Amino acid sequence: MSVKYRFPEGFWWGSATSAAQIEGAAAEGGKGKTIWDHWYEIEPHRFYDNVGPGTASDFYHRYREDIRLMKEIGHNSFRFSISWARLIPGGRGEVNPEAVRFYNDVIDELLACGIEPFVTLFHFDMPLELQQAGGWESREVVDAYEAYARTAFRLFGDRVKKWFTFNEPIVPVEGGYLYDFHYPNIVDFKRAAQVAYHTMLAHAKAVRAFREAGIRGKVGIILNLTPSYPRSSHPADLKASRIADLFFNRSFLDPAVLGEYPRELIDLLREHGQLPETREGDGELLKEGKVDLLGINYYQPRRVKAKEHLPNPYAPFMPEWFFDPYEMPGRKMNPYRGWEIYEKGLYDILINLKENYGNIESYVSENGMGVQDEERFLKDGVIQDDYRIQFIRGHLIWLHRAIQEGCNAKGYHLWTFMDNWSWMNAYKNRYGLVSVDLKTQKRTPKKSAEWFRKVAQNNGFD
Repeated sequence: MSVKYRFPEGFWWGSATSAAQIEGAAAEGGKGKTIWDHWYEIEPHRFYDNVGPGTASDFYHRYREDIRLMKEIGHNSFRFSISWARLIPGGRGEVNPEAVRFYNDVIDELLACGIEPFVTLFHFDMPLELQQAGGWESREVVDAYEAYARTAFRLFGDRVKKWFTFNEPIVPVEGGYLYDFHYPNIVDFKRAAQVAYHTMLAHAKAVRAFREAGIRGKVGIILNLTPSYPRSSHPADLKASRIADLFFNRSFLDPAVLGEYPRELIDLLREHGQLPETREGDGELLKEGKVDLLGINYYQPRRVKAKEHLPNPYAPFMPEWFFDPYEMPGRKMNPYRGWEIYEKGLYDILINLKENYGNIESYVSENGMGVQDEERFLKDGVIQDDYRIQFIRGHLIWLHRAIQEGCNAKGYHLWTFMDNWSWMNAYKNRYGLVSVDLKTQKRTPKKSAEWFRKVAQNNGFD
């Protein structure tokens, strides 16, 4: 077959997921409680259809058939996360042997199928006891995370060569401490800033531990990078987009890749009395935390404009004091998720990394399209998700162009392999290449799975 868009040799084709979203077995195998188990117990009404993380997609029991299916649909790599509360129940202390056995089996099965394991250490699922001890507001929890990272490297580092400290570390900050969509449902910017800062210290300690462990591999972080586009070239709109970029991208990208925070962000937070507490030696530690590899999660752009009105001086301090969201007329939408589809955003992210971040080695670690009630598109037993094929294809074309122009991008992972449980949304929107029947847990590849298999097989598409 002629391949118009061919990708570099050894390109990583696969998908990504997280422990809490697929494993299930929430109270089995010696696993401790996470903040999600706890929040669901106390406020089940805040979860779509009152569905919690108890069973998810039952990967804990079905990982062998799932991994074989990944192989069938062209995966040469797969990112999953370790549940801290499963490996070390309570977050500190003894390692759970049942968890070690489970993760060893998953890693070995992946390798036996020719699929490289990419492992994330933290994907939103804080052990409950550590949240009760202050969560990321506490330096003790930072130290507990470092100990957990060292344990994981020791147990699995002989076979796992791609490690990621955090997935989208800004999300627990936004969700848990600013916008009330994750536990502990706090609205307080100063505490949010402390959580963000300690997360990056924890990241740096894990990177240092990785290097001390002597693993012959790469350590990185997964960031959801969302380009901030100004409404116009008016200076007020440009300033709004620059500040949005500082808050939502550079607050994690700069320390992770450059080893320090942007001066403009520090000055802005100082001016408003919102700087986190720091300690001597933190600066050197952050410099040690520079990553080898950057995962990019991209779903939608952020469009902003200058504020229409002055912020309410009595309301909590928020990033939105400096910009308003802007809905561009004529934009292309995913109507099911309410998100704009803008494929070129991926190219813009990669060009920015090339020009301002030393062209760091990167890959697309998540990109995908969630659709509600996909059964509507069922024909001859297969979900005809042409919209997903179109979505992936559109993003791959821009990814291909970025690589042609010298960007250092090494792979593409779709969110996600199979339909999974999604935080507060449970099973509302389906993202998988493979559909999951929630009653029987039966797996059925969608039309996109066959398309993806061919793309991976041909290392490109027409």
